[in-house]
Amino acid sequence: MLYWIYQQCDVGGGLLAKLTNVLQYQTFRSIAALVIAFALSLAFGDRVIRKLISLKMGQPIRTKEEVNRLFELHGKKAGTPTMGGVLLIGALVSAGLLGCRWDNPFLWICLFVTLGLGALGFVDDWLKVSKKNSKGVSSGGKLAVQWIIGLAAGYVLYRLPGQENYFAHLQLPFIKKELFEVSDMGWFTVVFFAVVIVGCSNAVNLTDGLDGLAAGCTISTALAYGIFCYVTGHYQMAGYLNIEHNAYVGELTALCFALVGASAGFLWFNCYPARVFMGDTGSMAIGGCLAAVAICCKQELVLLIAGGVFVMEALSVMWQVSWFKLSRRLYGSPRRFFLMTPIHHHFELKGWKESQVIVRFWILSLLGAMIALGTLKLR
Repeated sequence: MLYWIYQQCDVGGGLLAKLTNVLQYQTFRSIAALVIAFALSLAFGDRVIRKLISLKMGQPIRTKEEVNRLFELHGKKAGTPTMGGVLLIGALVSAGLLGCRWDNPFLWICLFVTLGLGALGFVDDWLKVSKKNSKGVSSGGKLAVQWIIGLAAGYVLYRLPGQENYFAHLQLPFIKKELFEVSDMGWFTVVFFAVVIVGCSNAVNLTDGLDGLAAGCTISTALAYGIFCYVTGHYQMAGYLNIEHNAYVGELTALCFALVGASAGFLWFNCYPARVFMGDTGSMAIGGCLAAVAICCKQELVLLIAGGVFVMEALSVMWQVSWFKLSRRLYGSPRRFFLMTPIHHHFELKGWKESQVIVRFWILSLLGAMIALGTLKLR
């Protein structure tokens, strides 16, 4: 939208054209998107919270029988309004549309994934609240919808005219593309993209278990990908850093910065002790947005580093379930590797205060984002 305003004002020339000339630059529009998303979150935060309270959208807390000791730590959170992700998504989409050029197909694919998974999360949250339990959409149903969205987005990206070669190859972190690269994944590209989208959306969803944890980690991860998008869209920088150049990707910088601003604005209300939870509405949308952006800038594998906390949370659940089943076969009775998963609950039960877990995980997320950016120069 801002770029469209520049185009309209530039036609006539004169003073108005000079004043709006800055709107043509990606850097200005990206910073503007961040500020606008943050401002929108602050402006509408209280209203959204009041509306959720009036609609009785209180977060259902798992019973003492389900979580034992954790109920003593989180029981007081019962009734805190959830589905606050609508605030985050609203700020993200509004600021993203203002900051990005609308003739960019990558933007619409990213928004499709974000809104599609956000809608799935909304239904999941609605069922939990209406039924007053933590079940929501069945795991099978949730995975099915995630795969449909992931495969649809992957297919459209792979079949975009002129983009087949760009998306069919895989860039590897730490390694120069002249030394080794997967040059053509063929139709497996679509499946691979779906795996990234499904995996990332679930990983962020699992991370959203403590006040501000997912939102804080999103800020550092989205900021890193904003930089990835900018250098990928800049011909000279991409050539110097030995990464694949694509002009469309540069425009996604504004979307990433909008996600930074929206997450920071939401964190204003979600920080410990939280006044509102994002719920699956927000966490699944965030995961989808990060995954789609990572795919578009061809930094899918770097997401394992930049989103290291999300990966750690997901792996802890996978390991716990696997060890639970394996130990039952080996020893005749199931055993736990962690006190509880996702892993942030393990540290809570080990005696860490909730605020300590949150801030320490934020630090790890920031370190992961910095290491991810460091892979640019190592190529």
